[in-house]
Amino acid sequence: MHKYIVYAAYGWLTLTGVLHFAIDVVSQYLRGKREPGLETTLYYGLNSAFSLGQVAYGLLGVFLAWRARDLLSETPLLILSIAAALGWLAITFMFMEYWEPKLNVGIFLALVVAAAVVR
Repeated sequence: MHKYIVYAAYGWLTLTGVLHFAIDVVSQYLRGKREPGLETTLYYGLNSAFSLGQVAYGLLGVFLAWRARDLLSETPLLILSIAAALGWLAITFMFMEYWEPKLNVGIFLALVVAAAVVR
């Protein structure tokens, strides 16, 4: 069961990071939804860093689950994943006004906690 939860957690993080980047950065840029300026640059920068950070961490987790699954059962890596999720949640509550990123990171946090419980 632990194996499936680990794959679900990091796969979810990767998927939602890619979708967040596609919807909040690429889609809005291509449609010209925001006027050029400092606020727009900060918006794209925050969302790009947030989503691509999730993609990078999620791909690393999927790779580790594929190559060294026992490593993802170790307490330090689980604590690191929980800390990363809490950091992303802090960013969403402080800087993002919409609820979707909060939900996505919350699901990742719940899956990592579940993986820690069933290991």
